[in-house]
Amino acid sequence: MPTNHTSAPLDSDAQAVADMFAVALPAGLSGLGVEGVRAFAAQTEAQTPPAPEVNQVTEHAAPGPHGDVRVRLYRPDSKLPVPVLLYIHGGGWTMGSIDGGVDYLCRDIVRTNNIAVASVDYRLAPEHKFPVPFEDCQAALAWLRGNAGELGLDSALIAIGGDSAGGNISAAITHSDRGHDKPLVAQVLLCPATEYAVERTSWIQHANAPVLTAADTLWFWDQYLSTEADRIDPRATPANAESFADLPQALVIVAGHDPLRDDGLHYAELLNSAGTSVEVAQFDGSFHDFFVLPALAAYAGARDTITGFLDRALVTRNALATEGATS
Repeated sequence: MPTNHTSAPLDSDAQAVADMFAVALPAGLSGLGVEGVRAFAAQTEAQTPPAPEVNQVTEHAAPGPHGDVRVRLYRPDSKLPVPVLLYIHGGGWTMGSIDGGVDYLCRDIVRTNNIAVASVDYRLAPEHKFPVPFEDCQAALAWLRGNAGELGLDSALIAIGGDSAGGNISAAITHSDRGHDKPLVAQVLLCPATEYAVERTSWIQHANAPVLTAADTLWFWDQYLSTEADRIDPRATPANAESFADLPQALVIVAGHDPLRDDGLHYAELLNSAGTSVEVAQFDGSFHDFFVLPALAAYAGARDTITGFLDRALVTRNALATEGATS
């Protein structure tokens, strides 16, 4: 696995973006407050380049314990049921949406892998604290399974994934979903937050990293969680789960200049030590959540890593199953 130490500088284009963020965020994201970070996220999303065209994009409402959850389904052109990735966006559980860079990435995955992607617009904290976002995403997964046939999806080939807070929720759901009769087949964790403020090397080394600082991370956790007990609840901090065995094969991608870098690397080690297959990729010249900035050069490398993993985990298995059914 990659080392959790890096002295590599930011990529030149990432440095340029970091410089702009430093001007726009003199007190970090947390200095903007809840409404401020949401406005900043919306402004960033609006600057995303035009997204790739895909065959079909539809909007749906998945019923859940807190009301309907909006799900956007991207589907390729196929007369046969296709595998699907349930994607959960990041934003510290407090900001972000299924638009902008998330929409761009989802479309890129559909176009490249010829699979479907279902993107979840879960309720945000602090108005809806833990476990509401987690339960909204659980409800989206249950809806996806229950309606796979009419949506043209293969309910036996569902993966889950997301960036940052979405990676957190994705990892947590794999634990709560363990033992399902149609198990998740893969998980894609992008800069995931998996534990509450553990002072590993990256937490100290990159405390003042671009985009997300250690102080910002604590602030976002405070928006999401209500009690100290929440900090060790595996549904909120999946690194606190009792077991990491019998989970879906995983891809974990981390950024070198990110206080959460070692969250992801440690979580990958927990999966690996329990016998769960895991692939790790570290982009040393990037900062937290660079996946939603498609203009960055590192985006293409991360996209190729994600789509390559999904090809092995979903597409190849789907082809083999189709071949077996027709032989």
